Amino acid sequence: MTQYGMVIDVKRCIACSTCVVGCKVENNLPQGMWWNKVVNEGGENPDSPAGTYGGEMSMSSYTLSCQHCDKPACVAVCATGATWKDEETGIVMIDAEKCIGCGLCVEACPYGVRSLQEGDPVQYADFAFGAANAPAHLAGTAEKCTFCHHRVKDGDVPFCVEVCPGRARIFGDLDDPNSEVAKLAAQSNAEQLLADAGTGPNVYLLR
Repeated sequence: MTQYGMVIDVKRCIACSTCVVGCKVENNLPQGMWWNKVVNEGGENPDSPAGTYGGEMSMSSYTLSCQHCDKPACVAVCATGATWKDEETGIVMIDAEKCIGCGLCVEACPYGVRSLQEGDPVQYADFAFGAANAPAHLAGTAEKCTFCHHRVKDGDVPFCVEVCPGRARIFGDLDDPNSEVAKLAAQSNAEQLLADAGTGPNVYLLR
């Protein structure tokens, strides 16, 4: 069995948003749709520290997208089977043709990384960007990161991994103990977000 996952080295990540923009272009995401984002762990605004000026101040960030969980809460609540976990790759997918846009998966996800395309998608140009075989975007459907399944099934890596200038993102098979990603995920400084939610996320932050 294969369970693809990702380790993000927070110390190497410079929060440049290259992965965020690269994801948007590769997957031809419409206006207002983002599958990846930078989360600031400082103040309320991006690039702002926590604490008080002249005193103790701190700031860090990490990137957040679908965690492709072992036990996805989104799959459990989907009424039509539109959200499903691919047994060959472990990637959580959405079948837009089956999705009825009820929003249950959006509410169930503890990471807040799903969104609804409520109206007709509005593109930035009159031609598609990115991969020709990227997922279609339909009105009234849920959307999220797919680990660039259209690339991974052909032996490539997600586009965010390829374009990361800090080489902070490592992708591979977590079920292969000899893989780099599995070895990094097993380190004591590897953290799963909201691990107590019981979903078994397959994205790790290396602190």
